[in-house]
Amino acid sequence: LSRFCLFLLIMSRFLNVLRSWLVMVSVIAMGNTVQSFRDHSFLSEKLYTGTPEFVNGLQARTFGIWTLLSSIIRCACAIDIQNRTLYHITLWTFVLALGHFLSEAFIYKTAPLTIGVMAPLIVASFSIIGMLIGFQCFTETQEEETVRQKKRN
Repeated sequence: LSRFCLFLLIMSRFLNVLRSWLVMVSVIAMGNTVQSFRDHSFLSEKLYTGTPEFVNGLQARTFGIWTLLSSIIRCACAIDIQNRTLYHITLWTFVLALGHFLSEAFIYKTAPLTIGVMAPLIVASFSIIGMLIGFQCFTETQEEETVRQKKRN
């Protein structure tokens, strides 16, 4: 029993760290959103340096909206980290970001591996690892959660 309690304590602390990480990543993403709307040269100078001529205002605003949506989802997950559906969706935001930047770097060659591209690759990778570890914190099965919610009502 004591090992189980220790495990729960460690995982609870881990979830708190993960929540803080999600908020930090969310705030940074909001800053990137503002920058994408303010000046689209941000993208051609920091991310898509391989083909800066492809970056225009429309593409920058689309990138900004995508980044804002990811930011909102990640922040919502930090607030309600026990929500399994939201947790899965949040994990997918990082998988999609990782896939996007890897494909732009290695398939389309629009984003060479500069610090501007490496940063989101590292953030997405660490976030995916952290969220996969965080799955261990979900001790209730879906059925147990449904029963508990029915008892509340």
